Amino acid sequence: MELGWLLWGAAVLLLLHVLAELSPAVGFALRLCWYCVLCVLGSLLAAPACLLLNGGRTVRNMRIIKNVVKTFKYFFGLKFEVKGLQNFEVEGPAIIVSNHQSILDMMGLMEVLPDNCVQVGKKELMYTGFVGLIMYLGGVIFINRKSTTSAKMVMSEVAKTMVAENVKVWVYPEGTRNCTGDFLPFKKGAFHLAIQAQVPVIPVVYSSFTSFYNPKKKLFTSGKIKVEVLPPVETKGLTSDDVSDLTDRCYHTMRETFFMLSGRPSEAKDSS
Repeated sequence: MELGWLLWGAAVLLLLHVLAELSPAVGFALRLCWYCVLCVLGSLLAAPACLLLNGGRTVRNMRIIKNVVKTFKYFFGLKFEVKGLQNFEVEGPAIIVSNHQSILDMMGLMEVLPDNCVQVGKKELMYTGFVGLIMYLGGVIFINRKSTTSAKMVMSEVAKTMVAENVKVWVYPEGTRNCTGDFLPFKKGAFHLAIQAQVPVIPVVYSSFTSFYNPKKKLFTSGKIKVEVLPPVETKGLTSDDVSDLTDRCYHTMRETFFMLSGRPSEAKDSS
């Protein structure tokens, strides 16, 4: 009986492999499903460790989560080439901003995540089962994007907590996933927060995923991701009147770096 189940399992795996080779759409769906399965399995593995070692919700759990998620890249043949990690070494808290391309961003985030750093995410993510649980245990700050008043209140509290507890906060200023091969306009919340708390902004840029991951083309293969942590942008002495200028400066610097990392230097010149 056990041999029969093994043969059936082998046959199903072989069939899935053949279908994936014959149809890009099937291959894309299978790899995406496997990624989701890994997220759930990783959460199931990390949650007990977070509870046993740290007793509940705390930013310290991010070390455990980070070590689990960093193994995911080997299943998909992804390689990360990272520059500028020393730019995270600032005294005190900071706002980290990065581009947001797809659900694969979690792997890129955990590849470079510094200690004592929490992320800001939409409230809906808290209700995604075990994945939502592990995000909660890791100290992720959930905001209601549909309520401007609620989001502003949360971000005001974040500014106080960030300084009091000496933590860094990671924000995606585009506000939503964007796999177009370019940047969306930045929302100003992260930059308001940085100026309110008088802490530096540290831009992090990931090269374009479109050469190996593109949902419209049903493409999901192995690939290399270049990551660059840019020098901190100081906000000391800036006021709310400087928010737009700070946002624009970070946007243009990050977009230019994005094109350079993605092997499109001519577009980098056009963006500057």
